[in-house]
Amino acid sequence: MLLHSRTKLRKPSPPFSAISSLLNPAFFASLSLQHQFPDPSFTSSSPQFDNNLTPLKSIPYRSYPSAESSYRAPSYSNYASLLKSCISRKAIKPGKQLHAQVFVTGFGFNTVIATKLVNLYCVCDSLSNAHLLFDRIPKDNIFLWNVLIRGYAWNGPYEAALQLYYQMFDHGLVPDNFTFPFVLKACAALSAIEYGREIHEHVVQAEWEKDVFVGAALIDMYAKCGCVGSAREVFDKILVRDAVLWNSMLAAYSQNGHPDDCLSLCTEMVSAGLRPTEATLVTAISASADNAALPQGRELHGLSWRQGFESHDKVKTALVDMYAKCGSVKVAQILFERLGVKRVVSWNAMITGYAMHGHAIEALNLFEEMNRVAKPDHITFVGVLSACSHGGLLEEGQMFFETMTRDYNIDATVQHYTCMVDLLGHSGRLDEAYNLIMQMKVVPDSGVWGAMLNSCKIHGNVKLGEIALERLIELEPEDAGNYVILSNIYAQAGRWEGVAKLRKLMTDKRLKKSIACSWIEVKNKVHAFLSGDTSHPLSDEIYAELERVGGLMKDTGYSPSTGSVFHDVEDDEKANMVYRHSERLAIAFGLISTPPGTRLLITKNLRICEDCHVAIKFISKITEREITVRDVNRYHHFKDGVCSCGDYW
Repeated sequence: MLLHSRTKLRKPSPPFSAISSLLNPAFFASLSLQHQFPDPSFTSSSPQFDNNLTPLKSIPYRSYPSAESSYRAPSYSNYASLLKSCISRKAIKPGKQLHAQVFVTGFGFNTVIATKLVNLYCVCDSLSNAHLLFDRIPKDNIFLWNVLIRGYAWNGPYEAALQLYYQMFDHGLVPDNFTFPFVLKACAALSAIEYGREIHEHVVQAEWEKDVFVGAALIDMYAKCGCVGSAREVFDKILVRDAVLWNSMLAAYSQNGHPDDCLSLCTEMVSAGLRPTEATLVTAISASADNAALPQGRELHGLSWRQGFESHDKVKTALVDMYAKCGSVKVAQILFERLGVKRVVSWNAMITGYAMHGHAIEALNLFEEMNRVAKPDHITFVGVLSACSHGGLLEEGQMFFETMTRDYNIDATVQHYTCMVDLLGHSGRLDEAYNLIMQMKVVPDSGVWGAMLNSCKIHGNVKLGEIALERLIELEPEDAGNYVILSNIYAQAGRWEGVAKLRKLMTDKRLKKSIACSWIEVKNKVHAFLSGDTSHPLSDEIYAELERVGGLMKDTGYSPSTGSVFHDVEDDEKANMVYRHSERLAIAFGLISTPPGTRLLITKNLRICEDCHVAIKFISKITEREITVRDVNRYHHFKDGVCSCGDYW
């Protein structure tokens, strides 16, 4: 029973000085006399305290003969005020002592006092005590229910928040605009879309749908459940919007893979006259990073500085991540070094940025530096293992994988296993990669088997490739790209019957492979190209530039490799198909549209092929250009005929 605490008291901070007078042992002596409530916690053998909570070892219990006559019992307002202070400071120890006192003074079942005690236990993450007290007091107070529902919505178990919500109705209470955000938060944590939609109906019936806080909670719930369209419908129905509501919708787009919509909405928000908050900028900058939209990211960088956020480390960390993902790793490094406080997420952003760009040594050196001042988490090791994978550092990767679990007590997740399978597979250790998958302590996902399938393509392993595809068909049967990879493995091995079989299977399933597309931004306009594309207004000039550069490439020793063309056609036709790949068209357009020496940034939706990788090295040397290509896996920086990946990708 939650009555008394025997915790050794420490001298409180000044805001709790008023508590000391209530904790005087004479006070408890008088209470025992008045209420006939024996308390073994306060016998003569218990430590005694003066008014400053200092132990009075030399003063016996009988040293307070006049306590009963001189003591004035604290009032209801005293307890309410002191509990409020405990709640604001999350001071659980003095709060428990106050709980003991209010019980013996008769205020224990006062609705307001009891509600404050429940609130105290909730904010101090002592939900078992909160619920125990909740069960023993009157429940006709909506605020009491909201407090406990909020506690479970914040700390879990989230199912308890839902159970309490539905129990409210049995007590004749109606949810208010505080109840709904709390219970919707629990729905979001559980991805419980059915309950979420039912509670949305309750919101409409209670006429709270246009409340900005309830609306923000609905948007967040739908976003966490992957229902972005429903989230937008809620947003559109609320005509008077504050920054919190806008930020909720921005986050809904960003978290569900709609970076373009997120950036457009951010522009709309600023145009509506609302000042962006820190959350606005972090979300929008992250969307720019996901979309590799460097110009928009730079605009947001300028906006954040103009709005006075230049000293906010969360904004600067988002900028570090954005510049790294948009190909400007040097700018990311400068911003990282200027951070006032480097949090774990800041270190992770920079380590992951180095990994994406193939700067494995820099990533590992930064990890060692981080290790001296901060504690790495599971995301840190994803970045470290990714750096090892992109850099071909097999021994280092194996060492970090073992160290992570042994020395840091971090259990391997599917992301860690994906990195290791990719590292082993790229290194030609396909059997080891497969055995690692079989020994995984978590269920392998499409990322793990996809890494395995890609490794089989690199090394032409048909048998393991077939196994990987079988698993991938179970996990994502509609992804045509997996069928195409095994088809290419068959083609490499000259097994054209296998190619025909897979193509028929794709036709029967009505699956279409992703079309290779590359794009480049010039003068704030994006120009996209497909393989063999002739739709661009400057198509003739683009192909003429390809012819010119191609001639210079041949003069310096380039010979096309047609191994990446998996069609049963003549070699000349294969060479012609490689020559018209989308990334080459984008580069040719960049060459004729920008001044000499300008760096070109190309983005491709698929993995860059082997021949284009070789060709771009030649182009970078001949044209004296730095060319950066971001494919689906990583960045490739081409300069002076060399790629940052070291031909390992």
